Amino acid sequence: MRTHLPLLALAAAGLLSGCKVGPTYQPPERQAPHQWSEPLAGGETSRNADLAQWWTTFKDPELVSLVDRALLANLDLRQAQARLREARALRGVAGSALGPSLDARGNAGRERQSANQPLLGDMLPPGTAMTSDVYQAGFDASWELDIFGGKRRGREAADAALAAAGYGLADAQASLVAEVASNYAAARGYQRRLVIAHENLLAQRDIVALARSRYQQGFTSSLEAEQAATVLAQTESQVPALEAALQRALHHLEVLLGQAPGSLGQELAEVAPIPISPAEVPAGLPADLVRRRPDIRVAERRLAEASARVGVAMADFYPRLSLTGSFGWESSRSGSLFTPASTTWSWGPAFHWPIFDAGRIRANVRVQDARREQALAAYDKAVLAGFEDVENSLVSYAKEQARNVPLRAAVASSTRALEVARQQYDSGLTSFINVLDAERTVYLAQDNLVQSDQAVVQDLIALFKALGGGWPAPVPQG
Repeated sequence: MRTHLPLLALAAAGLLSGCKVGPTYQPPERQAPHQWSEPLAGGETSRNADLAQWWTTFKDPELVSLVDRALLANLDLRQAQARLREARALRGVAGSALGPSLDARGNAGRERQSANQPLLGDMLPPGTAMTSDVYQAGFDASWELDIFGGKRRGREAADAALAAAGYGLADAQASLVAEVASNYAAARGYQRRLVIAHENLLAQRDIVALARSRYQQGFTSSLEAEQAATVLAQTESQVPALEAALQRALHHLEVLLGQAPGSLGQELAEVAPIPISPAEVPAGLPADLVRRRPDIRVAERRLAEASARVGVAMADFYPRLSLTGSFGWESSRSGSLFTPASTTWSWGPAFHWPIFDAGRIRANVRVQDARREQALAAYDKAVLAGFEDVENSLVSYAKEQARNVPLRAAVASSTRALEVARQQYDSGLTSFINVLDAERTVYLAQDNLVQSDQAVVQDLIALFKALGGGWPAPVPQG
């Protein structure tokens, strides 16, 4: 009993001191800019707001419905949820390593011993069969004391991996919402462009009919009729491409909702406006981004996990102490197995310390340290990429709004020019080619304006995603 006291004292001292080898993790602090380098020129403000459900600010019930259904049925989210459950279970595995284990055992068999074994074989007549029945039952217990904290570092790593999986789910959710909203805006944009194309086709068919009538009556040459037919054919050629783009957007929406392509055709068949951007967009400050973007939080938790793995590897340098014990019964007759005379027991500490391993432990520490450096670089990259993403989204959103203003003016002025051209042509004051050019200009101006309206909304969606919106915080980690 006294021989065990030094080892037990060492174990108790280690446990009470909370010794843990390896680096103690501290979240990296990176200096964030005080404000965005791009001016907030598109209705953005530095006010910090709840962006968890930013898509509701568009006041579009169909968009809200699509997002809600996608959050319930999307397959990428289902994978992310499964990864979170996996990480939670792995944390349970890591935590269980800190506690003792108890196993039950039992067996029954018949044994024959060698008649020629030393001592016992010499005492018996030659050829004497030595057979017996053996019945055993009992319990085995063991507990590896985490003196140097290797197992606690393993639990820290599992905790960090669980948090990373939680933020990964949030990142998948934010990306999904942005993708649903962007494809919905694209679908509405293609619908509006098709409406404009068909409206222009009606007007251009009237012009073609008029030109042919005038030619047949001998008022003009066939040139005007052919020119009008050319403009009509060019407009007609754009319709199939727009229809194909619309179907692609709808198909992708359907897959995002976990449905087969073609399932939303009836629901979204009716033409509706492109969602209207809110008047104010709370962009917050750069310092808020590090705490809000889930991909940055994932990178930070991966760094914490990698740091803990260094401690797990370093713990292999140090001795391991386990407390083991067993209690059971052993007998040659089943009827007397569970009697006091058949009782067996043992207990005591076990000691293990690697002396030579050809550099395996040191190499493993270097491996884990290199992975920690990789994780740190990945975190720094995620932070910089987040800032870049927001800055690019800010400039795209603001500049597209600035582009939208003259495009709207171009539609108004080209429409007035077409009316003047038609009046002058009817009065014989201008040529037919001017009417065709004015008609073509109106169509292009209208189409460009719709594309710009669509781009404004999609740029704002990208800005919301870049700001880290689309997921509720904090992420559950239990």
